[in-house]
Amino acid sequence: MLHRLRRAMVNDSRTLLRGRVEADETIIGGPVKGKRGRGISKEEANTLVFGAVEVEVYQDRQRRTKEKAGRLRLSTSERADEISIGQFMQSNVHEGTIVATDGWRGYSEAAMQGYFHEPQKKAAVLHIHRAFGNLKTWLNGTHHGVDPKYLPRYLDEYVFRFNRRDSPMAAFQTLLGIVSVKRPLPLRALKQP
Repeated sequence: MLHRLRRAMVNDSRTLLRGRVEADETIIGGPVKGKRGRGISKEEANTLVFGAVEVEVYQDRQRRTKEKAGRLRLSTSERADEISIGQFMQSNVHEGTIVATDGWRGYSEAAMQGYFHEPQKKAAVLHIHRAFGNLKTWLNGTHHGVDPKYLPRYLDEYVFRFNRRDSPMAAFQTLLGIVSVKRPLPLRALKQP
């Protein structure tokens, strides 16, 4: 039942991220022994996850300009190549958006076609790294690890909670609204293909 609710947390008519966005990828699961390089997820317990987060600019009470994480999108993938990255970007980020990445070669011209790509130093994409860190803490602390075949549903829940962290009381009403228009989902459809 919880997996069905997690799947229902994705609004099929949600809008794409826009403005300034940070994008990166991470591995969920244990380390791969004997393998090196980014995007290595050969062991069954490891899953590659792409992420993109809007960066919102605001002024604090002292009128200083600050940044904070806005809306988040996460998705699992088999590999971190330019084709997979390009597909993730097209599915989640509006064309013409400024996209900051850590400059890894997977974010090639082909993958970033239609976007204003800003390769940064790794420390400069801190909002997506913070989102990944909070995700891993939540998965390990609350759920004590997650089976990779169910990870996409947990990512749906995390994105839903993250995007509504400033208005938790409205989250329940939003979930009821989304669930009321979704069709029932069999268990086999909840598992990652």
